[in-house]
Amino acid sequence: MKIKVGFGFDVHQLKENHPFVVGGVDLEHHKGAYGHSDADVLLHAICDALLGAANLRDIGYHFKNTDPRWKGISSIILLQESVKLVKEKGFEIGNIDAMLCLEAPKINPHIPAMQQHIATAIGIDIEDISIKATTNEQMGFIGREEGVVAYAVCLIQKI
Repeated sequence: MKIKVGFGFDVHQLKENHPFVVGGVDLEHHKGAYGHSDADVLLHAICDALLGAANLRDIGYHFKNTDPRWKGISSIILLQESVKLVKEKGFEIGNIDAMLCLEAPKINPHIPAMQQHIATAIGIDIEDISIKATTNEQMGFIGREEGVVAYAVCLIQKI
């Protein structure tokens, strides 16, 4: 059995009075992530991890931020499309481990809903999706609430 590991990273600016979607969940906050799609930093990092593990390049290669088809699109769709590409290459997804880094809002109450959205989109068990969150201890652009960062790793295996 061939097993591969992928790593993903994403970052988005935070802007006042802008929607904040993380893990497919709309968060109530005075700032939100800005980007071409819905700027779901967590799902973008997961897409990059999956695509990278399957040697399919990155999210920007498949879903260019200059393409009007992806303007404002839900990143759940980008995740589903990424999973389709990984499966077309003959892999199944084993698990995902992700980390969010932001000062506010608190993520912990939203983790079960995020896990459910991701599990449904990917077609794996919710127990195979780990999401954690931390702050940047008020340092740097994250600490000043100018941006949000997500990291993700995944394991895929040849079917």
